[in-house]
Amino acid sequence: MENKLKVSINEYLPLRDVVFNALRDAILKGELVPGERLMEKTLSDRMGVSRTPIREAIRKLELEGLVMMVPRKGAEVAKITEKDITDLLEVRATLEALAARLACERMDDASIERLICLKDEFASAAKKKDVELIIKKDIEFHDAIFAATGNEKLIQIVSNLREQIYRFRVKYIQEMPDYLVLVNEHEEIVDSITSRNKEKAEEIVIRHIANQEKAVIEMIE
Repeated sequence: MENKLKVSINEYLPLRDVVFNALRDAILKGELVPGERLMEKTLSDRMGVSRTPIREAIRKLELEGLVMMVPRKGAEVAKITEKDITDLLEVRATLEALAARLACERMDDASIERLICLKDEFASAAKKKDVELIIKKDIEFHDAIFAATGNEKLIQIVSNLREQIYRFRVKYIQEMPDYLVLVNEHEEIVDSITSRNKEKAEEIVIRHIANQEKAVIEMIE
């Protein structure tokens, strides 16, 4: 933990929230790695703040499942286990399949045009191997499908899982040698939705998530 963590000062947020956001982003992006100890003094020196907002942020991160308290060791970044991946991506596959089915029924022309645009933007980012942009466009692509369902409860459930999904997504994309598989799967998803083929859309989305699960498990092994 030698590099200085970036703390973007927001005059509208309390310092504890600024620190929380900075630590959360560092964990989600892999700057603070699974198993890394979170020492209050070290973090306060590194971030240029007192230990109190650090302590408050760590408690909040523990509630979100991103940090765990280890007896006689203190706080550390929660490890990613095979069961964590399997449990989360099983839920995600089910939600994504439902969203794809509903999108086939409900997506209007403007939403389809938006999805095609996002698919092309993802492919462009993949060609440049711009990891940060790839992750951003991947999130936007899948969010567009959920938004097209018009089902507020479904969107809310996915939003509640967003940060845990993001953590796996970052690891998956960072470690991939190339992104052609993802580009092709996004193409297939768009084709199935635009042709209103609900069974095909579900099948491709489930395969898309299964490939991610397999890859992340291989990475952590």
